[in-house]
Amino acid sequence: MDERKFWVAFNLIKGVGAVRFQKLLDEFGSLSSAWQAPIHHLRVAGLPEKSLLQLQKIRQEIDLEKYLQNLEKKHILILTLMDDKYPKRLREIPQPPPVIYYRGDIEAADDWAVAIVGTRGVTTYGRQITQDTAAYLAANGITIVSGLARGVDAIAHQSALDANGRTIAVLGSGVDVIYPPENRKLAEAISENGAIISDYAPGTQPDGANFPPRNRIISGLSRATVVIEAGQKSGALITARFAVDQGRDVFAVPGSILSPMSKGTNQLVTDGAIPLTNPKDILDVLGYSQIAAQSKARTQLPDDPEEVKIYQGLGFEPTHVDELCNRLNMPIEKLTALLTMMELKGFVKQAGGMQYMIIREPRIDYHTD
Repeated sequence: MDERKFWVAFNLIKGVGAVRFQKLLDEFGSLSSAWQAPIHHLRVAGLPEKSLLQLQKIRQEIDLEKYLQNLEKKHILILTLMDDKYPKRLREIPQPPPVIYYRGDIEAADDWAVAIVGTRGVTTYGRQITQDTAAYLAANGITIVSGLARGVDAIAHQSALDANGRTIAVLGSGVDVIYPPENRKLAEAISENGAIISDYAPGTQPDGANFPPRNRIISGLSRATVVIEAGQKSGALITARFAVDQGRDVFAVPGSILSPMSKGTNQLVTDGAIPLTNPKDILDVLGYSQIAAQSKARTQLPDDPEEVKIYQGLGFEPTHVDELCNRLNMPIEKLTALLTMMELKGFVKQAGGMQYMIIREPRIDYHTD
């Protein structure tokens, strides 16, 4: 009997979360046994009446095998706490979600993840810091985790993708219900270069009550949480509190005492968060220097001699292909073919208008003096 489908079945019932999952396992030994247990036994095990009514309805109306087949057709994958691939960091938090749904792929490299969160009403300052921090971390092999919301979240995801990095979006809805709708194209790009994740069953609509609980997953997947900008009542502060409760580091970007969008981050610094003035500090504090150096070496050292020549001819600022062609004295057809291959390998990226640049550092020079 496929035990996993019964984990999914109980996940469809409102009011049955991590605590009640564990009670059912303690009482019945397995969720397949719990699913087939008489209602009065489930009542004794602590399921509330509303959940029992929903359970009876699902038993009668849903064919679990067909339900799982339909999810597979929609390219929606499932992980339960009993699966080895379940994210290591998320498993460590108090009461981890028993079931997560995702589109895309979850890799071992995602263990090196950092959350970047902040306000929807991001300022020019916040946008700049978000872009540079996410790009720097992603270029150094760090997966960026955020919530796909407007503002800081969306900017962090897009900046990670632009740096040819991985990113994970955690939703407050089903993975097949993208919110806000204007981020659907971004969500598709994320699923191709990371994952869209939710512990809410597919089909679940976005609801205000869903978002604070999902923030524990954002911080739970991450070794640290970076808050870029946040008002005094920002949801990003909820994520920061979850990170503290989970024993994870919190970084906050200081801002003007006159800016409403910096009141939350400045308060976090006052309360003990690590002030972030240089994204490299994240690597240093978390001990990521070794993996970052290895990732950078892979990015910076093409094997092919002609690719090395092109790589050395480029810099951190965009260079037009015609200028590079003259600089290297290389036929344009050959140069563009090699640049295309190097872009696929992650050595360079196109900056628009047939201009190329190497991938290594963020656009802004953070002074360390």
